[in-house]
Amino acid sequence: MKILTKGEYYGNQNSEVSFNGILLSQYNYTIDKTDWHYHENPYFMFVLHGNMIDCNAKVKTRCPSGSLMFNNWQEVHYGIKHSHAASGFHLEFQKDWFKTNGIDLNLFEGSLLVQNPHIHFLFAKLYYEFMRSDEFSNVSVELLVLQICDALSDSKESDGKTVPNWIFELKELLHYDTSQLSLQYLSEQLNVHPVHISRSASKYLNTSLGEYIRQEKIKKAIPLIFDSNNSLTQIAYQAGFSDQSHFNRVFKSYFNMNPSAYRKHFNKNKSC
Repeated sequence: MKILTKGEYYGNQNSEVSFNGILLSQYNYTIDKTDWHYHENPYFMFVLHGNMIDCNAKVKTRCPSGSLMFNNWQEVHYGIKHSHAASGFHLEFQKDWFKTNGIDLNLFEGSLLVQNPHIHFLFAKLYYEFMRSDEFSNVSVELLVLQICDALSDSKESDGKTVPNWIFELKELLHYDTSQLSLQYLSEQLNVHPVHISRSASKYLNTSLGEYIRQEKIKKAIPLIFDSNNSLTQIAYQAGFSDQSHFNRVFKSYFNMNPSAYRKHFNKNKSC
C-alpha cells in the first residue's frame, strides 16, 4: 500500500506553499486511475477543473468541478479522472498543527464530501490568497484556515442535532435545484408551511435561509468563474441569480471585489 508523504499527490504539481504546519498546493491530475493509497497527513481537495471520483472501501463519490472533498490520513482510497483534464487545490495539515492551534482532531475523521456553501467560499478566498501570494497572504491564509475549521465544527454540531426530515430535503433542494428559489416554491416542494421554514431553517443551517441561498449560489458560481469560456452573464444565470448586476453585488459582499476582478487575478497568475 503506497503512503503519500507531505505534499505528495498523483499528478503534476504547479505550485506549492508551506508554512506553520499547513501546506497549500495545486496539481494537474494526469492519471486516469490511481493506485490504492493513503496520505501521511489529512487534506482537503478543492476540484478546480474537470470531473473526479474519490473511491474508498465504502463509497464512490463524484467530485465535479467546484467539489470539496476531505480525506483523513488513515483513509485508504483511490481516485479516478472522468474528464480529459482535471486540476485541484489542496489544503494539507501536519498533525502537530491541530494541537498547536487547539483544534479538536475529532473534526477530521474518515472522508467527507463537504456541501456547506460557507466552507466553499472560504476555500475560494483561500485559493485567491494562494494565487496572490503577497506579503499579506500568509496571515490571511492562517485566518481563513481557522475559519474553515470553525465552520466545519459548526456544521458537525448541526449534524448531531435531531433534525426533521424536511431539513435534509431542503438542503438537497438548495444544493441541486436550479429553479429560481423562493420561500413559496420551497414550501410547495417540501409540503411545509413557509412560516415554519423561515422560523426553523436557520436553527439547522447555522445562518438565515436567505443567506444560505446566497452562499449556495456563490458556491455554484465559483468553478464557473475559473473557466474563462463562461461569460459572467452566463455564470450569473447558471448560478441562479436574476441578472449579472445582482450576481456582482452578492459576490462583492463576500469577496470585497467583483467576479471580474477575481477572475482577472486568477487568470493572470494561472498564465505565469
